[in-house]
Amino acid sequence: MRLSDFQYELPSELIAQEPLKERDSSRMLILNCERRTWQDSAFRDLPELLRGDELVVVNNARVIPARLFGRRKGIRAEKPGHGGRTAREFLSSEIEVLLIREIASQEWEALVRPGRKIRVGERIEFGYGELFAEVLSRGDYGLRRIRLTAPSGVTQALEHLGHVPLPPYISRHDNSADRERYQTIFAARPGAVAAPTAGLHFSAAIVERLRQRGIEMAAITLDVGLGTFQPIHEEEIERHRMHSERYEISETTAAAICRARRDGRPVLAVGTTVVRALEDAAQKAAARQGEGPAAARVSIEPGAAEASIFIQPGHTFRVVDQLLTNFHLPQSTLLILVSAFAGREFTLEAYRHAVGARYRFYSYGDCMWIR
Repeated sequence: MRLSDFQYELPSELIAQEPLKERDSSRMLILNCERRTWQDSAFRDLPELLRGDELVVVNNARVIPARLFGRRKGIRAEKPGHGGRTAREFLSSEIEVLLIREIASQEWEALVRPGRKIRVGERIEFGYGELFAEVLSRGDYGLRRIRLTAPSGVTQALEHLGHVPLPPYISRHDNSADRERYQTIFAARPGAVAAPTAGLHFSAAIVERLRQRGIEMAAITLDVGLGTFQPIHEEEIERHRMHSERYEISETTAAAICRARRDGRPVLAVGTTVVRALEDAAQKAAARQGEGPAAARVSIEPGAAEASIFIQPGHTFRVVDQLLTNFHLPQSTLLILVSAFAGREFTLEAYRHAVGARYRFYSYGDCMWIR
């Protein structure tokens, strides 16, 4: 399929720049794939709209303050002074570092801008000697491998100096409120550089109502990184290669999924990151067991792994029956994943309806429930 097949028009004013005052007050577009119909609703209605025997799976990844602004260590810049003269100052041009994932103790894959200026072996200073990054090597996708050091500890320095890594389509600086609102209420395991945004709609009150109905909940961890947001540069989407993302599925969650599959209960994935983790784990389990009768009995296995799966139209979903997700960027791997789940034409029709109905789009926006 062609990348241009996943385009839609979105007025910029529909891109949500701020979270709503209350987490669970977003709108929700309900898609019925079998009937090819949709219905405007509200997320707060979800507990009562469910059958009551679903297994709801969330991502408990916690976003770290992964965006840093620093200076090249030992570099001095000149800037114009009074009267047109040039004053030499103890400053250098600003360097932005976005941590992507930790690959060894205090060693990270990172995007560095402007990258062409930063050579292997250079050091970047953040704050006033509070944190340093040494560039160890260059990698694919414009990545650098860096080593972080800090006199008072890297974790403490990141919390003090780091910024919330808001997506680039949010055209404002992060603020103190984002530290709480760009985390889901399930966030427990640090390591993600972007929020699993479908989970942002959940409040403690919604979770309590789900439990009162007897709906089971389980959690996985997928550290959201470059694989989720990496742009597609190939016109033929089949040629795109995903950047891998680390995930972990506990024995408790794997057992809950196997029970739900055995009993014919729907598995509702909260977000595309949950879909990627579950479908990748199921695919790996099937490969280990072979494609015979034994594989049909194995839905998923526990453990940690790396997901580089690119879910696109034609994918056979082994685990996920329903999906709660936000609205995604045109021509993105996330929109393609949703199209694989609901069908490309039906998905784009629903998106056009959402645009006409003035839904709020992207990370801080409204959501879709696809069943």
